[in-house]
Amino acid sequence: MVTVLTIQRHTPADCAYHNEAARKAQIEMAKKGDEIAAKHGVKMVGFWMVDIEHLTVTVLEAPNYEAFQAWSMEPELRNMSNFSTTEVKVAMTMEEYMQSMMQAK
Repeated sequence: MVTVLTIQRHTPADCAYHNEAARKAQIEMAKKGDEIAAKHGVKMVGFWMVDIEHLTVTVLEAPNYEAFQAWSMEPELRNMSNFSTTEVKVAMTMEEYMQSMMQAK
């Protein structure tokens, strides 16, 4: 299992509150999001928005990085991503980190 953090930012002009195309893309993703996630075995662990800063942070789990990549390439997600910049970070749990430290030479 891999844990992925995504940090998305958009401009005020690309905000779904003001941009019709961005709103349509978000609504389409909301309609199909669960189905797309299940298709790739991706689970949303957490989702936070800092609305005033046009910032979203998401924590996801996927069977592997390839599954995450396949999920992120789905048309609905790509369309939604057109309106923001996204940083992707692969993270470890504390347990995974400690296990890797115990195995280090």
